Amino acid sequence: MKLVDKEVTILELKKMSSKTFGGLVKAVVDINMKIMVVDAELHADEEKFLLDNGSKQINLWGINLYPDMSEDGFIEFDSMINIRPRLNNFSRGVDSEEIRKKIIKVVNKLVKR
Repeated sequence: MKLVDKEVTILELKKMSSKTFGGLVKAVVDINMKIMVVDAELHADEEKFLLDNGSKQINLWGINLYPDMSEDGFIEFDSMINIRPRLNNFSRGVDSEEIRKKIIKVVNKLVKR
C-alpha cells in the first residue's frame, strides 16, 4: 500500500498492476485532503488506512486505475465502499457528477503521465 500525497508515475502504477490484478490498481481518494492510497488488495484496506490517518469517511471514494488505458478508460468508478445510501449513492459507482469531477481532479494532480 502506498500513500500518494505528492505524485506517482504511470510506470509505478504499471508495476503495481502487474503484481496483483494484471492491469488495474485499486485506489481510494480523499477528495478533501487531495490524496489517495494505491496498491492494496481491497479498497476497504486503503479506506481504513486513510481513516486511521485523519481522513473523514464522507470524503473517501474507491476507484480503479488502468495505467495502460487512455484518458477515457484510465479511471473506473467502482468499489463496494462507494455504496452510501445516506449520501444518495446507491451503487458501487459514484453517482454524483460533482464528486466524480473532484476525484478526477485529484487523480490528475497526483498521477504523472
